[in-house]
Amino acid sequence: MNTISLPIRSTRIWGVLCLLCCLVLWSCRSGEKLYQKGKYDDAVTAFVKKLQSKPQEVTALQLLPEAYRHAQQLHEDRVNALLRSNNLHKWEAVRNEYRAMQRLYDAIHSSPAALGVVTPKDYRDAITGALENAAQTRYDEGNALMQRGDKASARKAYDEFAAALKLLPNFRDAKERKEEAFQAGIIHVVVSEIDVRSPYFQFSADQFRDYLVRTLEQRNVNRFVEFHDERFARAENLQPDQYISLRFMDFVVGQTYVDRLQREVSKEIVTGTTKDTSGKTIDIRTIVKATIFTTKKTVVSKGLLDYQITDVYNNRVLRTDRIPGSYTWLNQFGTYRGDSRALSEEDKKQIGGQDIAPPPPQELFVEFTRPIYDQLERDLRSFYSYVN
Repeated sequence: MNTISLPIRSTRIWGVLCLLCCLVLWSCRSGEKLYQKGKYDDAVTAFVKKLQSKPQEVTALQLLPEAYRHAQQLHEDRVNALLRSNNLHKWEAVRNEYRAMQRLYDAIHSSPAALGVVTPKDYRDAITGALENAAQTRYDEGNALMQRGDKASARKAYDEFAAALKLLPNFRDAKERKEEAFQAGIIHVVVSEIDVRSPYFQFSADQFRDYLVRTLEQRNVNRFVEFHDERFARAENLQPDQYISLRFMDFVVGQTYVDRLQREVSKEIVTGTTKDTSGKTIDIRTIVKATIFTTKKTVVSKGLLDYQITDVYNNRVLRTDRIPGSYTWLNQFGTYRGDSRALSEEDKKQIGGQDIAPPPPQELFVEFTRPIYDQLERDLRSFYSYVN
């Protein structure tokens, strides 16, 4: 049993050794190729990995210092070019260059052999300084935007303060300034009470408006847009930025149409048998008749919703449209008089049912406004989702 297992283990060990040798050889060639192509950061990383597994590898020891020197020079040149530029956010790009160099610093420190031939520069202080400058730039830009005093600038200021905090989470009073910018940038949209020109349907119209406001708030259409019911806005003395006026126009509820149809049907049927003079059996046929009475009651409700979005400060109409909606309630029933044998299978399908009352007007109002509501909600979500 041992004589069988030893060769298998030896083969496996030999395979692993071969694989490691291949990896070292590939790493060596890969580092040289990267170096020759001017990809100095990648070359440094490849040479360090090579020296971690083979500390005496000659090519890596020779080329690593050159690769690092070229990489450092390349990043330093980029930093100097950025610092001379007018790029407002150049410190963030500078930070990225320093971080790339710090990654090389960390890589070289992971290999004693690499440290023996290269003394990498520690860029931690440079990164910290670049971060502070980058955050300060964002912070100053946010303050400058806030001084403009308009909502669009406040929303941009919010993004600048947020960017400063992303760079340095506790930078100065950026959290407080961010919240101030948010509040200053909010667009308060008041949704009007709905004029339906009929007190009978006012409750249903109010429900329409209440559900619309609640849904828009729950959908969180835009973080800088808040929707308010006009009644509550008035009670809280809220000054709106935009006003959505809603009015149902040209609507009818419960317009009823009744169609009564009557038609005669007949069918020849076999009622028995008899024999003729020759003694042959023959069918006795007769004609049976019936009268079918069908009633089709249709109740139509339809109307238009006119809506308009207005900028309160300059009375400019931002959007206006009319949305149609309709609902048709149908009840059909039928009876017959006469011989049921005269009815076909299709006739029988029309028989039955009963005369029932349509839904109450308030329910019909709700039904015809459903498609209007769906379209209105889509319109408003689309319109306000692009506020920035």
